[in-house]
Amino acid sequence: MTDNPYRRLPPVNAILERPELLALVPEHAHENVLVAIRDELETLRTQLKEGAPLDGVMSPEAVAGRVAERLRRDAAPRLRRVINATGVVLHTNLGRSPLAETAARAAYEAGRGYLNLELDLATGKRSSRQGPIREALCRLTGAESATAVNNCAAATVITLRTLAQGKEVIVSRGQLIEIGGSFRIPEIMGVSGATLREVGTTNITRLADYEKAIGPNTGALMRVHTSNYRVRGFTKEVSLADLVALGKKHNLPVVDDTGSGAQLDFARFGLTGEPVAAQSIAAGADLVLFSGDKLLGGPQAGVIVGRKALVSRIEKDPLMRAFRLDKMTLAALEATLRLYRNPEQALQQVPTLRMLGMRRPELRERAERLAVQIRALPGIAEVEVRDDEAYVGGGSLPDQPLPTVVIAVRPGELSDAELATRLRLGNPAVMARVREGHVLLDLRTVFERDESDLLEAIRAALQSCFRQT
Repeated sequence: MTDNPYRRLPPVNAILERPELLALVPEHAHENVLVAIRDELETLRTQLKEGAPLDGVMSPEAVAGRVAERLRRDAAPRLRRVINATGVVLHTNLGRSPLAETAARAAYEAGRGYLNLELDLATGKRSSRQGPIREALCRLTGAESATAVNNCAAATVITLRTLAQGKEVIVSRGQLIEIGGSFRIPEIMGVSGATLREVGTTNITRLADYEKAIGPNTGALMRVHTSNYRVRGFTKEVSLADLVALGKKHNLPVVDDTGSGAQLDFARFGLTGEPVAAQSIAAGADLVLFSGDKLLGGPQAGVIVGRKALVSRIEKDPLMRAFRLDKMTLAALEATLRLYRNPEQALQQVPTLRMLGMRRPELRERAERLAVQIRALPGIAEVEVRDDEAYVGGGSLPDQPLPTVVIAVRPGELSDAELATRLRLGNPAVMARVREGHVLLDLRTVFERDESDLLEAIRAALQSCFRQT
């Protein structure tokens, strides 16, 4: 009679009774251990059906070891720490701005207990959750009032819904941007119930184009900062001051979407052309919109600052409840904004600003120090410190490179792609760039506290017994 290979599969009880699995039951629960055992046995059945040789892998001991590994992987969080060695400061796929320590602590304290989210402690009566950030934003931007929702797209939707639902909003064709994830300004506007009225051409829009488009059904004039691309060459656009003057002439509100949320002049970093919210308010914009998790350096949010009467109308919209920020985000945003009361303090304590302000000499000193340690690792063929360029990222300042310094690592036995893959799959995960046989590590976006962990991650990735975590 032909031997039936399926009979060689160990029974569930024989696997479950292994000491290494019994020890995991208190942590993972009996039912979850059983599910993992059955999944592993099903995998073996499939491999047997395909004719795979399974000698030595079907014993209770071997199966129990793989089940324990399954349980470990399943219990591990899917969202986990990553060391960003790409040099891209606002890396959208890595969560954009890392928070300042004070902001992270504020979010932690808000999350782990209670706080006066909607309570006036002086009177004991209910208050607005927007109060603390309103005060900080008005001080920072010079606006009459302010509020915040969960991202800048939401800020656009609720602003246009409040000002121009059922009416037209006039925007230059050269400003109809598409942001990450294929979200386009015209589509976001459509959700608000407003109708987009395009004026001008891709490269040329004049004040007369706006004025000709104004009619009885016009609800607002809008300027959108082209934060993730630039139009060069034969171009012309209308200044905010001129657009504000036109709005006043026709009694129309002007909305300025400044995009990335810069609160300081980034020329100090050698980066130009990024609008500052306070300057837009000073120029007379009725409402200014910007993101919280880009150049502001805070948590994800969509900030709206401007005229008190308009902000009050926005906050009364029923969508405000759907778009409002949770307690942890509000706490982190307030803490971030308070750092800007002293610009020098913000430059040192807001990680995004600190990273953008790093100069090549500082980066080179750190890179040379770490390169010495990397050269000593087994499996390294070459380590070179070289000048390079990085970008801000996050749809901000797309055409302005940051002068930087990278550690170029060429592995010995592994390919550059394999080393980069192992770094991504390690613990902690490491994101780097790959170019011409080298893995490039840019310390601009690596916290100094993480340099030792980065070194250990490289060491682990180079080992032949590398294990995915």
